[in-house]
Amino acid sequence: MVPRQDVFDQYWRFAAQRQLIFFRRMAGLPGPWTDDPILSQYKFCNAYRASDRVSQYLIKDVIYRSDQRREEDEVVFRILLFRLFNEIGTWQFLESEFGTVEWRTFDVDRFGRALEGRQDDGGKLFGGAYIMCANKAFGFDRKHMNYLSLVRHMLEDGFVAKLKAAPSFAAVFELLRGYPLIGDFMAYQIATDLNYSEVIDFDENSFTMAGPGAVRGIAKCFESTGGRSREEVIHWMVDNQEREFERLGIRFASLWGRALKAIDCQNLFCETDKYSRVAFPDLKSNRSRIKTHFRPTPGKRIEYFYPPKWGINERVLAGPPPEAGISDAPPVEPAPPAKRRSRRRDDQLRLSF
Repeated sequence: MVPRQDVFDQYWRFAAQRQLIFFRRMAGLPGPWTDDPILSQYKFCNAYRASDRVSQYLIKDVIYRSDQRREEDEVVFRILLFRLFNEIGTWQFLESEFGTVEWRTFDVDRFGRALEGRQDDGGKLFGGAYIMCANKAFGFDRKHMNYLSLVRHMLEDGFVAKLKAAPSFAAVFELLRGYPLIGDFMAYQIATDLNYSEVIDFDENSFTMAGPGAVRGIAKCFESTGGRSREEVIHWMVDNQEREFERLGIRFASLWGRALKAIDCQNLFCETDKYSRVAFPDLKSNRSRIKTHFRPTPGKRIEYFYPPKWGINERVLAGPPPEAGISDAPPVEPAPPAKRRSRRRDDQLRLSF
C-alpha cells in the first residue's frame, strides 16, 4: 500500500487527539479540550464507536437497563427498533406513550399512530447519522410504518433463532442483509449493536464493512491500496495500530486497555474524511465541507457504561486511565497546516468517489 503520508498520519493523530478530548470531558475539565482548531470548531464522533452518545444510550438504556425484560427476543426486539430509527427522542417518546417497550405488547398500528402524531406535531422520528431506505417495502406511504412492519416481520420470521444459529459475525451480517430496507452498511451497524448484547458474542475484528464515509477516507489516506479491498485496509489498520502510534511518537490512551477494533477503525476513516475537508481541501470528493459545528451539550455529563462482557466497567468507574495523562500530558499536536498544492496537480487530486 502507498499512503498519502500527511493524511495517513493525520488519521492516527485524529484518533489520539479525539480520545484525549473524550477523557478530558469525562474528567469534567473545562474546555477547550484541544488546541486543534478543526476539532474545536466541528463535531466529530469519538475514536470508539461505543463511546458515542447514541451508542451509549443503546447500551445503557435499551440493552442493559435493569428494569427491562431479559428474554433474548425482547433484547433483540429493542435493539432492532431503536437502531432502525436511531433517534433517542423517538425511543423516549415511545416509552412515554407505552411504558416499557416490549415485543410481547408490540402492535404496529398502535405504535404507528403514536409516531404519526409525533411527526405531525413536528417531532423527529429518524436520526440523521445513517441514510435509511425509504421504499414502500411493506406497502405503506409513511416511512415509519414500513420500519415498524420490518421489526414485526423479522421477529415473526424467527430472526432470533437464526441469529443464535449464526456461525460467525459475517453470517450475522448476511442474515440482516437478507431483510428488506437493510443495506450493507446498516446490516453491519445492527450486527455490531446485537454483538453488544449477551445474545451473541463474536470477535468484532472477524468482519467489517466499509461505509460510504470510510470509502472516502481510505481514498484520501492512500494513493494506492496495492490491490487490497477496503475491508482488508481496515483490518490492516487494526493490526498495525500500535506500530503506527509508536512511529509517530503518540501515546494513545486506549479505552481502558481495549484496542481499536475494526468498527472503530472503519469509523475513523469516515471521521478522517470529514477532518480532511478542512485540513486538506485540495483532496476533492463529493463532500466538500463539514456540516455540523461543535456545541457542548449543557447539563449532566454522560456516565459511561460498556457491554459487561468487555470487562472494563469497573475501570470506567475509576475515571480516565493513567495513560490518558489528564493532569500532565501535553495535547497531541495536530498536523501542520496543509500546504496549498499547485493548480497543475489539482486534477490529479480529484478522487473518484
